[in-house]
Amino acid sequence: MIPRAAVLSAPPVPLTPGQRLARGVCRHLRTLDFATVEEFVPAPGLRVDVMALGPRGEIWVVECKSGRADYAADRKWQSYLDWCDRFFWAVDAEFPRDLLPGDTGLILADGYDAQVLRLPDEVRLPPARRRALTQALARTAALRLQGLRDPSLREGGY
Repeated sequence: MIPRAAVLSAPPVPLTPGQRLARGVCRHLRTLDFATVEEFVPAPGLRVDVMALGPRGEIWVVECKSGRADYAADRKWQSYLDWCDRFFWAVDAEFPRDLLPGDTGLILADGYDAQVLRLPDEVRLPPARRRALTQALARTAALRLQGLRDPSLREGGY
């Protein structure tokens, strides 16, 4: 077992460019009263960068793209549309925004903040899917928090 002091004093792992964008997006969405979960799996085979739950129960998905190659490699993004009310791309100031579909949302971000540049049309989730997704978000967030408080749970203990 790793001593608690070692866990708390471990040097931070550097963030990837996409993770830095996600951090800025999550900070901004918090100012809009959204709760966020990063790297959330809404269904087997899918993993969204940021899933956000709004104050009125709205669900947003944000995919963070750090460059042209990252965007070109993403073949699953249209599958995410079935799991949110609004879908956004988050990119930095250098990203060629003309690559992105015009009917999706657009967020300009860096590692510290973000700004919504384009709000997409809302397509409301069916009630049963919204309920299941909201419960999955709550469970994921709670289990991650519990894992932070008790790292042995993340390591397969108990």
